[in-house]
This record gives sequence, structure tokens and C-alpha cells, in this order.
Amino acid sequence: MISGFGDFSISLALAAVGSALGTGVAGLSAIGAWKRAFAQNKAAPFILVAFVGAPLSQTIYGMILRNAIQGANLPPETYLQQLLVGLFAGFAMGMSAYMQGKAGAKAADALAETGKGFGNYIMVLGVIETVALFVMVFTMTALPSGL
Repeated sequence: MISGFGDFSISLALAAVGSALGTGVAGLSAIGAWKRAFAQNKAAPFILVAFVGAPLSQTIYGMILRNAIQGANLPPETYLQQLLVGLFAGFAMGMSAYMQGKAGAKAADALAETGKGFGNYIMVLGVIETVALFVMVFTMTALPSGL
């Protein structure tokens, strides 16, 4: 029989991996943009941190889903299904975080270069964020009847 312990945590773990990758990619770009600003004796825009931190929320969504799976009190014979739900949903949320970080990297570069477009860039990151929200909500609503 498969243990339930890993089943509960896999959505959190995969979402967190995506968040780590996404924040890393965006962070590298923000550091490069700040370096360029410093080299040109320009003000380094602190607001770039918003792009770096955007992918962190997917970790929270993974934790919420983990808690929902755990709190559903499903029978032990559904552990494999719980694992698969957590695996696929966590992967989708992690990919959302990673792609949000890649978009955030481009946004940081563009904003640092032009000083314009912050609202547009945040809207793009919000659309990418919506993927993770949809995955979390749709998976949670399917739990009682889906397993």
C-alpha cells in the first residue's frame, strides 16, 4: 500500500520548485537591470522586486491544495489517486510559477530600460498567475467526487 504522507505534500513540493525557478529567473534579470542602472549612474528601480516575487504565490496554492487533499479524509485505497492529483496539479502550478518568472524577467528588463509599462507587465503576470489559481480551485472542487 502506498503511504499517504507523500501524497499530501507533492502538490506543495512541485509548486515550490516552480516558484524557486521562477523567482530565480526573474531575480537574475532584476540584478542585471540594477547593474546596468548603477553602471550608468542612474537610479535603480526598486519596483523590479515585484516581478521577482510574483512566482511565490504558487507555493501557497500548492500548500492550500495539499491541505485540501489531506482534509478530505479520503480512504486509504485512494492514496494512488491522491498522489496523481497532487502530482499533476503541483506540476501545473509549478510551471505557472516558472513561466511567470520568465515573463517577470522580461518585464524587469523592459521596465528598467524604458521606465514605462509597469501596469501592462503586471497584467501579463496576473494572467499567468490565473493558470495556477484555476488548477488549484478546479482540483479542490473535484476532490470529493473525483477520487
